[in-house]
Order: sequence, then structure tokens, then C-alpha cells
Amino acid sequence: MSTFKVFSGRSNRPLAEKIAAEIGDPLGRCEIKTFSDGEIWVKYSDNIRGSDVFIIQSTNPPAENLIELLIMIDAAKRASARKVAAVIPYFGYARQDRKDQPRVSVTAKLVANLITEAGADRVITMDLHAPQIQGFFDIPVDHLYSSAVLVKYFKKRKISNLAVASPDVGGIKMARAYAKRLEAELIVIDKRRPRQNEAEIMNIIGDAKGKNILIVDDLVDTAGTLCNAARALKSAGAKDVYAACTHPVLSGNAIDRLGASGLSKMIVTDSIVVRNNPALIEVESVAHIFAEAMKRTFKHMSISSLFDIDKG
Repeated sequence: MSTFKVFSGRSNRPLAEKIAAEIGDPLGRCEIKTFSDGEIWVKYSDNIRGSDVFIIQSTNPPAENLIELLIMIDAAKRASARKVAAVIPYFGYARQDRKDQPRVSVTAKLVANLITEAGADRVITMDLHAPQIQGFFDIPVDHLYSSAVLVKYFKKRKISNLAVASPDVGGIKMARAYAKRLEAELIVIDKRRPRQNEAEIMNIIGDAKGKNILIVDDLVDTAGTLCNAARALKSAGAKDVYAACTHPVLSGNAIDRLGASGLSKMIVTDSIVVRNNPALIEVESVAHIFAEAMKRTFKHMSISSLFDIDKG
């Protein structure tokens, strides 16, 4: 009978340890080293022959996190693992999911190919930047949603006169789902982006005056979009402005921007480790969602009850 073993790369060891604790078994032993020239070396210290192996690794920058995942998958297959599942709390390079300009790469498809060719039999991930990225894989993908955790957080706080805002037109579906579950109104911010990593707020669709606003998004990178949205809502008469985001990429001077944005609180998950965490940011763990998905996958059980199927 196959055994169930969980291993972690180095990108998000704290989340991996929480997942292992939820499952009830310690993480498997695996040596990972970086040579002086930058090459990564992986060796499984535990015998994994015939085992179902789950490798937990977010692929946020630097690119070594992605390379490390590919090497771990390859090493597991060469060690005769029966099945290898790549558990990717944050799937990097997902924003380049279409050819929107001439002569550019579709990196989401490229990374999907790399993971498949490395030998993964399944991918478990959360809040892809575009759900259709699941179709880039030729192996099964279990797409989990953080809304079960984030909606619960705001339901407990019972914020009065609440409205949910999407920071751009592309996020309307997610915002509508949150608004439905929180029994709140929906606001949309029309945004025009003059160039990469820059956002300009153009127009607010809906009434923000006198309301407490929750801005929801799948990730925050430079925080330009989020901070501009918060300021625009404040200018439109909003009272307190909160943010809920699955993936806290927080590159560049994002932390400083958030501090000056006027946000009352930002809630994120631990899909990416938040370093130098300011008081403004509160982290909610998604470990139990991943742990349950992994257990059910191993037992060949449905995990649809973990999915936020009704997206509004």
C-alpha cells in the first residue's frame, strides 16, 4: 500500500510546517543546498520508493524557488516515488497568461509545461491570477480558494454598512462573490494602467460615501493599484477602507506605500512569507485548506467541498 509523505522546499517552510501539523505527520527529511555558483542540489533523506509525495513550494521570486521545485520533482521521480503532487500555494509567473502584445512570452503556460515535464502528476494551488490557467496543464489541477478563510475573518468582525470593492474590472467576479457572502453592496473601480506596475484610478462605479469598504484582490505586488483605490475611495467619502488579498508579493516599496495609503487593515494569507510584517498587515493561515486537500487527494476522495464553487 502506498504511503503519504510531505516535503517542503525553502520558499515557505513556515506554511509547510503548519500543513504537516494539520495532517498530523512531520515533514519528510530532504537536504537542499545551494552551491557557491548558485546551483541547487536536492537529496531525499527518507526512502520514498512507491510513496505518494507532496512537495510544498511557492514559486514567488526569486526564480530559484521555481527551479528548486522542478529539481525536487525530478529527484522524487528518480527516487521511484509512485506519484508526485506539486503543492504551490502561490503560482508565480501567472500574470503573463496571454499574448497581449507582439513578441512576448506566455509564461503561465511555460511554467505549466516545466512542472509537467519535470514529472509532476498533479498540481494543488490557490487563487490563480486567472482560473483558466488550469487549462494550461495536461495533468490534474486542484484549484483552491482563500475566500473560505478571508470571508470568515470579516464575518466575525461584523463591520457595519460594508461594501465590497473590486480594484479593477477584472476582479469583479471575485468581489461579487465576497459581496454576496458578506451581504454587502458591490463597488467597481475603473482603472487605466499607463505602463507595467503602474496604475491610475479613473472612475468609481457605485456609492462609497459613508460606507466601510473592503477591497479584494488575488495578489498585491507593488501595491500601486490597491493604494490608489484606497485613496480614491476615501476621496469619494468612504469611512474605513480594508483590504483582503491572498498573495502578499509586496515587492519594491510596497510596505511603505501601504503605510501611507490610509488603509485601516490589510488581511493576507500565508501563501507567501511576509517579511518585516507591519502592524497594518494581518496574516490568516490557509494551512488547513491545503492539508485537507492533500489528505483527500491521497485517499481519492472529492475535494469539491473545499472549493469556492459559487463565484457569484
